[in-house]
Amino acid sequence: MFAPLQSDVGKHIIEKFNINTNAVDSIILYNPEKDKINYKSRAALKVASQLGFPTNLLSIFLIIPSFISNWVYDFIARNRYKWYGKKEACMIPTPELKSKFLE
Repeated sequence: MFAPLQSDVGKHIIEKFNINTNAVDSIILYNPEKDKINYKSRAALKVASQLGFPTNLLSIFLIIPSFISNWVYDFIARNRYKWYGKKEACMIPTPELKSKFLE
């Protein structure tokens, strides 16, 4: 499930882990079972591991140290609009997609 950092759930996680939202410009993954958070490449790869084949194969990159995988993550983030373009408007989520958000 997803939650914006501005939501009640997001605010709770920010406070609990003392996250500086001015310094974080990426995905944050919270695992309530382990009461742990992951950022950037670790978060994205852990999400990918839960998706179907072939996307879940990306989880093999979890063996790479974070400082290397985060460099790749940042490189992709800096260049994504150049490579894939940028939309002029945000998409309107379907009811199915809305059901995946906590708030």
